[in-house]
Amino acid sequence: MGLNRKTAVIGSAILAPIAGDGQSLEEVLYEVSQRALKDAGLSMDDIDGIVVGSNDQFDGRAISIMAASGSVGGVDRDILSTPSAGEHAFVMGVLRIASGQYETHLIVSWSPLEVSSLSEAQRLGADPYFHRRLPLDEASAYALQAAALGAAAPVAHQLAMPIVERSRESGAVAGHDPSALPEDESAGNARWPLRDGMIAKATSGAVALVIASEDYVREHAVDNPAWVRGMGWATEAAFLGDRDLSTAPALEEAARRAYEEAGIGDPGSAFDLVEITGVTPYQELIAYDALGLSRRDAWKEDVEKGRFTRTGQLPVNPSGGAVALNPVFCTGLMRIAEAARQIRGTAGKHQIENAKLALAHAASGMAMMYQTVLIFGNQQEGGRS
Repeated sequence: MGLNRKTAVIGSAILAPIAGDGQSLEEVLYEVSQRALKDAGLSMDDIDGIVVGSNDQFDGRAISIMAASGSVGGVDRDILSTPSAGEHAFVMGVLRIASGQYETHLIVSWSPLEVSSLSEAQRLGADPYFHRRLPLDEASAYALQAAALGAAAPVAHQLAMPIVERSRESGAVAGHDPSALPEDESAGNARWPLRDGMIAKATSGAVALVIASEDYVREHAVDNPAWVRGMGWATEAAFLGDRDLSTAPALEEAARRAYEEAGIGDPGSAFDLVEITGVTPYQELIAYDALGLSRRDAWKEDVEKGRFTRTGQLPVNPSGGAVALNPVFCTGLMRIAEAARQIRGTAGKHQIENAKLALAHAASGMAMMYQTVLIFGNQQEGGRS
């Protein structure tokens, strides 16, 4: 069942990676918010509400929204914070507009590197009785997931590096310098089967989007909105031992809901491009299957024949994806922003020509525990017209 009120992205901004320490976090958030507002042709006075996605552990401070609310315009304005994932801030914003209480919203998420150890910060989010004592961080969970997929579908090991190479080539087109993105030193033999070069080093970043109701878009004659045509989200168990890590049932459910709302019957041929949150190439393969883009018996042919390249039948991650640039906490919201930019025709050097319908997949948590699917179109209803 679809929402009673349609929402569109009308502005966005991405700051990643953030080089050096010339700006405080508050200054970064002010800049990314103002850039998104400028892109939408709005001022802060035009915004009814704000939803932010932030993580105290990553920020290295308690209740991080308290320090950031002034920078994003939250003083004397309705503001809500979600600590689970950046993409959940977007979902919450869409639901708030669908409620009829708001016409516009600013969505902001960020991922600083101020903590002394990102691994330790991630460990604090793990199950306190078993996983935290291992210790288990996200890199270890990624490796367990890759090993599980490799056991279930050995061809995944063969396809992993070609996917990485394609992603980094696309990232270079998008302006992400591969030499500035050294591999995660933890992704070697200690995290088998992940190898050096498969995971981008975590970086800092911030993402902001401006969304508006269908009434606002019509009344203000917004000329290039990216309409939210479908949306779904689901969550798996936090305890990894309760899951088959070679599959993604939560993603299947999130996709089912989004496809039903958008009227998508054949996802393999429906989209002009896809943005997938695959921090590892193994995660990208799992997403192909769960999203219905490529089943396991077709992976080898689809990857080797270039189906998912920028010029292929179904471009995947023309921005390079998380393999090229990974601001950990907001990388899912970045995929959403990139997909919306493609529909609005504002993606820059990596713009896919005549993009009419796009899928954005966001995943976060241990081994993609949280799954979110967004479908954007240049039309409020219907197909690619």
